[in-house]
Amino acid sequence: MSTPGRGLHGHVLERLGPSITAGEYPPGSVLRTDELAQRFEVSRSVMREAVRVLESMHLVESRRRVGVTVRPANEWNVYDPQVIRWRLAGADRSRQLRSLTVLRCAVEPVAAGLAAKHATAEQCAELTECALGMVAHSRGHKLEGYLVHDIAFHRIVLNASGNEMFARLGDVVAEVLAGRTHHQVMFEDPDPAAVTLHVQVAEAVRAGDAVRAEALTREVVLGALQELDILSPEG
Repeated sequence: MSTPGRGLHGHVLERLGPSITAGEYPPGSVLRTDELAQRFEVSRSVMREAVRVLESMHLVESRRRVGVTVRPANEWNVYDPQVIRWRLAGADRSRQLRSLTVLRCAVEPVAAGLAAKHATAEQCAELTECALGMVAHSRGHKLEGYLVHDIAFHRIVLNASGNEMFARLGDVVAEVLAGRTHHQVMFEDPDPAAVTLHVQVAEAVRAGDAVRAEALTREVVLGALQELDILSPEG
């Protein structure tokens, strides 16, 4: 259960974080914690806790006799799920989605190939269950239900790869998939071809066919990239 302090600094973060990532506080801006505490109607200790979280994301840095300074965007921890969520909520959504989807194109096909070699029987069964759940929610505008199974599917592939670096990207991929859904960068019903591809990936992983699993997953993520060209074209 969250403590009141944690709840309060979380409330501050959900307002201040998006403001920083959206550029309302440009790099080099100095944030006065006492002024921010008044603005958000919280104590200075709550404000300091929020700043510590922002520091851990490399969005800001504290300097003696200077204050809290906003860092340049190229220093941010862009893999932090909360930073991803905030950036996807801003005006730069299209570029951010494309950048993250290109990352998926580089990682997920290789992860699927490895999963075909290393997945346990339990992971194969879970992957099939998720694929079937996607099928069941692919019609009738059930995007939230579809999203649950879609996120779980891709987490399992990354975890089953046996590569701990790939596995740590599960939260990143989850934020991309959630962002597409919550910001209406999805068709009202998922592309039937993409749904079928997920089923085929599960079959290839279960069969231990690494080449096929990798090729099919590449089709999945390239298809997602093509959807962005239609639904969220850049400038």
